Amino acid sequence: MVAKKIMSMVLLSAALTLAACAENTEETLPNEMTQEERSAMTDHNMDSIEEIENHEAMNEMDHSSMNHSSSGEVPDGLKAAENPTFLVGSKGIIQSDHMGGMKGAEATIVGAYNTTVYTVSYTPTMGGAPITNHKWVIHEELEGVAEAPLEPGTEVKMNADHMEGMHGATATIDSAEETTVYMVDFTSITGEQITNHKWVTESELSAIE
Repeated sequence: MVAKKIMSMVLLSAALTLAACAENTEETLPNEMTQEERSAMTDHNMDSIEEIENHEAMNEMDHSSMNHSSSGEVPDGLKAAENPTFLVGSKGIIQSDHMGGMKGAEATIVGAYNTTVYTVSYTPTMGGAPITNHKWVIHEELEGVAEAPLEPGTEVKMNADHMEGMHGATATIDSAEETTVYMVDFTSITGEQITNHKWVTESELSAIE
């Protein structure tokens, strides 16, 4: 009798152990799948982060190709403004962000000119991705053009060299505005010294309070 009871207890214990193992197996599988799913999601997120970093790197590369300073020479035919809002030698605050560290910097006016400014789109002469809505190219930096302003959609050849691959490239006019443009010296908020920067429009400057 005792032997039978012992045998029954052993069998019962074995059955309970097998049941527990089965439950653990059923619970483990979903956990393993969840881990795989999490790994897949992590890989996806890493890919997204790499895409963002690559995009930022491309933006920095485009930014570095811009000639922030210039010799100060201006195109033939460009006329100095007679009564500009910001006089040569005066200061103003830059409100545009053509380059990193530009917005909010204090600028000294080097030159003021009446002209037509354009935003343009073009493909650099050395190839690469097209540049869209570049600010600014002035009428006197365009080759063989008629009287200003040119209509949006007009294709012209540029003599400007603000960006690498710009000089000699064919551009499409995106917009035109008759205004006063300024050549300015400033120290960017990142500490870079910029001289004879071309161009800042009158609407992109504000008075120092």
